Amino acid sequence: MPSAFALGRRFGRFELKALLGRSERTMLWLALDTRAGHETLLALPRTQPADARALNGWLEEARLVVRLAHPQIASSREVGAQEHWPFIAYDRAQGLTLTEWLAAQGTPAPLEAARFVGAALLGLAFAHEAGVAHHDVQPHFLVVSEAGHVRLLGLGAAQPVAAVDKRAPTSLGRVVSAEADRLRGQRQAAERDVLACGLLLHGLLAGAPPLAEPDFGGVIARIAPLGREILVLPRLTPQPVPEPLRIIVNRATSSQPRLRYRSARALLHAVDGWRRAHESENGGPVAELLDRVATLGHLPALPDVAARAARLALMERGRTHEMAEIILRDMALSFELLRNVNSAQVRGMQVSGSGPVLTVRRSIAMLGLKGVRNAALALRAWPGPLSEAGARDLRALFDRVRLAGHLAQVIRPAGFDAEVIFLVTLLQNLGRLVVQYHFPDEAQQMRALMHPVPADRPGDPDQPGLNEEIAALGVFGVDIEAFASAVARQWGLTDEVLHLIRRLNPAAPVRHADGDDDLIRTTASCANETIDALALPASRQVAAIEHIAQRYARSLKLTLKDLNEALQRARQGGEPLQANEHENDYGETNATIPLADFGADGSAPKPA
Repeated sequence: MPSAFALGRRFGRFELKALLGRSERTMLWLALDTRAGHETLLALPRTQPADARALNGWLEEARLVVRLAHPQIASSREVGAQEHWPFIAYDRAQGLTLTEWLAAQGTPAPLEAARFVGAALLGLAFAHEAGVAHHDVQPHFLVVSEAGHVRLLGLGAAQPVAAVDKRAPTSLGRVVSAEADRLRGQRQAAERDVLACGLLLHGLLAGAPPLAEPDFGGVIARIAPLGREILVLPRLTPQPVPEPLRIIVNRATSSQPRLRYRSARALLHAVDGWRRAHESENGGPVAELLDRVATLGHLPALPDVAARAARLALMERGRTHEMAEIILRDMALSFELLRNVNSAQVRGMQVSGSGPVLTVRRSIAMLGLKGVRNAALALRAWPGPLSEAGARDLRALFDRVRLAGHLAQVIRPAGFDAEVIFLVTLLQNLGRLVVQYHFPDEAQQMRALMHPVPADRPGDPDQPGLNEEIAALGVFGVDIEAFASAVARQWGLTDEVLHLIRRLNPAAPVRHADGDDDLIRTTASCANETIDALALPASRQVAAIEHIAQRYARSLKLTLKDLNEALQRARQGGEPLQANEHENDYGETNATIPLADFGADGSAPKPA
């Protein structure tokens, strides 16, 4: 730096008082504007423009950038130049820099750290969508007001200062090439900004700069793909970091660039989702999901749902199990009946002491044909708000979930009701289903994170994908079970059912079932894990299914041969949901059915 920037020296009308922060690209000074008589923050590039044309280009671009108006972007007071050095001036009254705030307040709590970074991401997302990257996100470029409001400053300060020829290219090919290069550079700069925000969150939670490097540019140069360092949030931090937030920050700075957040919106969604969920049990993405369910329904009906309703109207004399066969082909309608029949109003009709309703047969008996038709007609028509690609993904998930249900029917222990097993298996996928319907883009992002990537060089191991729980935490800030539990509680399902529809932990040993409920849960979990294994690369499927057979061998008395044969039968449609022996028209039976599904005295109310 020339002597004009020595501490205490004048810079035109500004008296430089303190260097608040600097990086390889920029610097931020606290200065006194002697003309106006108040303190000012001056953001400048570290490299002086090469010539007058480069200086004018910098000033022109900066004046365009500072026009961006957003609550999370600090407003600029002036863009100018002094002694051939361009600068952007900000009122000091907007707050302390985050570096100053940390020096005074110490390491923030995880919630506050998430709030700081979320505010920066919100401003960055707005800038990126306007085609503007920051290029040098650093702690000193966040200002915190006395009220705790966080703003991002320095937009435009780190732009390249080399002379740029802005004259129009002379051919169409050059125009296309120049535009492609511009868009590519803009995307790369935006991704660098997002990575810097991950480094910022890491530093706030760790209480120290990542890799002991105060300049995030230096950190970026040392981690993949530019360097070889691996950055992981340490286990010992000044304040305990909740595991979901730890997963988010480690994904944001992952040594595998493909796992990182590609946009400010994506990282904001995860950080803000975790923060709001942490502040409220049903906050954040969970609250957003429940709002969408109230508006769009839990799932859309299959395209022929109207025809189904018409056929049901002609089956007044039909047996309940025949109607259940038709209804169970439509997952949305099956769930809608369970939701209706487990509502507080309908459950009040049940015999005192009866358990939850968990069969379509029983639901038909309680709601009557009119109730069934109303439920069918209340569903959102296929595919709801989904795009063609989203509808295709949801239909594929329907097929996978239904296959798991058929597999569970085939492997179920003797004496257990096929319909109960089928529906519990479906409900163990409730979180996946509602996420795929209501958050299709995020579901696609999760699948990308879970998918293994082939090694770059022959002989090297493939890069493994994340498991579903970690992928969900990385995308939403909450796990997939939180979505399922929230929707199930909204439907009125009891804790008994919530236990059933929560899958066994695939990383934990399978215990011997303590009772019928545990055996149902175990059977459904085995079926779902098996179908999940079929989504693995072909080279890993056999070993995965062998492992599943070993896991469930004792609890379900299952061999690998049994599981493979059951899988073949499931692919052929499983077992028909036939009525049990001595079943009446309400779907009641004197066979033993786990869960008190049909009332304490074995009776059922007449259809409505």
